[in-house]
Formats: sequence, structure tokens, C-alpha cells
Amino acid sequence: MKSIVTIGGGTGQFSLLSGLKKYSVNLTAIVGMADNGGSTGVLRDELGVLPPGDIRQCLVALSEAEVIMRELFNYRFDNGGLKGHSFGNIFLSTLEKITGSFEESVRVAGVVLATRGTVIPVTIANVSLVCGSGDKVCVGEHAVTTSPMLERETLRLEPEGYANPKTIAAIDAADCIVIGPGNLYCSILPNLLVKGVSEAIARSRATVVYNCNLMTTKGHTEGFTVADYAHEIERYIGKGRINYVTYNKRPPSVDLLEKYAEAEGVSMVPAPQNCFFGDSFTALPADLVSTRLPVMKPGDPIRRSFIRHDPDALAAIIVQNCLGGL
Repeated sequence: MKSIVTIGGGTGQFSLLSGLKKYSVNLTAIVGMADNGGSTGVLRDELGVLPPGDIRQCLVALSEAEVIMRELFNYRFDNGGLKGHSFGNIFLSTLEKITGSFEESVRVAGVVLATRGTVIPVTIANVSLVCGSGDKVCVGEHAVTTSPMLERETLRLEPEGYANPKTIAAIDAADCIVIGPGNLYCSILPNLLVKGVSEAIARSRATVVYNCNLMTTKGHTEGFTVADYAHEIERYIGKGRINYVTYNKRPPSVDLLEKYAEAEGVSMVPAPQNCFFGDSFTALPADLVSTRLPVMKPGDPIRRSFIRHDPDALAAIIVQNCLGGL
């Protein structure tokens, strides 16, 4: 059975895993550990735990438990002292306190949710995403995400985080490594900033796939083409290391694009003619936009993106082109 390792965080990795778990493959999700927004940020600050939010989303995505269990872990309180907190985040943080190990809390939660695959924190160090220099420094993923203008060259983790040994072992054993989709500088690259991860990908014999974002990010990737996104990944793992790049070829509806632009000030990532000139990877255009709109739930402090990847379409293009269709 082929082994697929996904690298990322947030809703992008959730969508990817939701599609891939339907195939007969060994799945391992390597998840970023720099999140400090919303419920996750509060729990990190008040309890001194590692960030549970993105881990929880991956566990739920891979879960084969009853629907009620998945809904339980995603349930977010909308009032009282727990307002804004996800039950799953509290569950993972409590387990970490009981066991004294974040990795053990993830393992136990995986048993409870009957996950079809493994979820691994990229590092078990308590790291923060930092950007900027001098008196203009953004500390924390949330601050970097909302920064009006990102100083890309100064992006770093503080303190330096070293890769979880399980992360390196998974990469070494992978047949296919899938990076993204997700916020480039705040969900994807924090994984590659962890010491040992980029080096492991560079030396791996696995096929490497990068799933490009659907939309640009204001202040971060405005004006980026699909190739520009891929080139940023290659700055970390080595030029020519990406084998395939998936990207969306069909624009969403005009109404949806206008609504998104009005709310976010961004646009669809373009792939103009000659965009990939000189690149060694194979570009895989497809209709990847989900027709299902996310629903804003009571107590959810995060404004949900209007335009998201279709989990089944994304998984299908990866399996068909990179794993021989299984």
C-alpha cells in the first residue's frame, strides 16, 4: 500500500485529508505547530499547552467514528466562560495535562475518533512564528497573518524548533509528499522552517506535490502567480524538488469572486501563459473549487473563507497523476 504524507495546517489540510482518506493508502498528516489564534491561542497562553487546533481538524478529517463524535470534537461553545472554545481543543489540552505529553494526547484522541491514518505534530517544541526586525516585529501566527505587509525574508520560528523524529521517519518512508493547500506563510512554511524538515524532503525519493492556493492573500501574496507560490516552496526544499503542482483552472462564479474580494481584498491565483517557463515540475490544472459554501457556526470566532478546495477533486488529481490511479 502506498504511503502519502501531507504537510500543512488549517482548513486546507482538512479538505485534503477528507478526500484522500477515501483511497486505499497509508495516510500521515504532519501538522504545523505555530498557531496562536482563537481558542488555540487562549489555551496556549493560559494552560501552557501546545497548539491543538490544526491537530484537531486533521483528526476529525481522518475520523471514521460516528458523525456525532466528529461533531462533538468540532463543537464550539457560543456563550459563557468557554465561548469561542472548541470541545476538541479542550479535550486535547486536557489530555496533554493528564499524560504530560502532547504526542500521547494526539494518539489517544486518534483512538477515540477511530482515525484512518496518523496525525503527527511537526515539532514538539513550543515555537512561535515571527516576522520582521527592529521595532517592527510581528510575533505569533495570528499577528503575521493579519500583518498588512509581510517581510518574507525575515520569516522564522522562535525559538528554533527541531523536527519531531516521527516527522522525519514519515517523510523518509513516504511514496508521495503532498504540501498544501493553505496559507503560504502562516500554515505551510512554518512546517518547512522546522529544523530537519526541508532537508528530509530534499533527500527523499518520494514524489512531491504542491497544491497551490485558490486565492491570493492580501499583503502576503498579492500579484503572485501559481509559479510564484511553487518557487517560494522551492526556496526551502530545493529548486526542482517539486514534481507536480496542482492549481485551479476554472474561476468561481462572478458573484462569489466579488463577495470574496469585498471581504478579503484578494483575487484568484492566476496561471498566465509562460507562467511555468523554465520549471521542471508538471503543472496539473483542474476544476478544484468546491460548490459547497462553509456555514458560519455559532461561537466561531473565525470568518470562514467563501472559496475552498473540493476535497474529492483535489484527492483525485493527486492519486491519478502521482500514484498511478491506484
